[in-house]
Amino acid sequence: MNPLTEREIRASFVNCSKGEAARLHVPRDLAERPWGDLDYLGWRDPQSRTRGHLVTRYDDRLVGAVLRAPEAGVGARRSMCSLCMTVQSGGVALWVAPRAGKAGKQGHSVGTYVCANLSCSLTVRGKLSTDSPGMFETLSTEQRVARLDTNLRAFVGRVLRD
Repeated sequence: MNPLTEREIRASFVNCSKGEAARLHVPRDLAERPWGDLDYLGWRDPQSRTRGHLVTRYDDRLVGAVLRAPEAGVGARRSMCSLCMTVQSGGVALWVAPRAGKAGKQGHSVGTYVCANLSCSLTVRGKLSTDSPGMFETLSTEQRVARLDTNLRAFVGRVLRD
């Protein structure tokens, strides 16, 4: 992923109002992010553990989604992230996103289980540990990145569908 500016990030959100996008907390460490290792920019809101954000390229445009998670993650049992397909002990949360457009205004949403720290890109590249001994991935790093991209596109596509 190419480096993004705060302005680009705020303009990318498709499932909230412009006012909400203007008020959300954008990470202050954008210059230090490992952009070459990111398939999407994901972060939790520092003001609320239940809010998260995801920004990625989708069909040659930047798409951002506001996410919500329950107060606690799935729990202490091992769970699998639906994006990167890694198993983690208590590190996966059900992230729910309002749908874009008219459907979102009517209260429709989509959800999926995703790494609670929203760092799937670093996990599939082996830069973050899953903390789940005994799990061995047989795919190459390139194949894991491709799988993440496919699953990410499917989720973002569901957010965008009206």
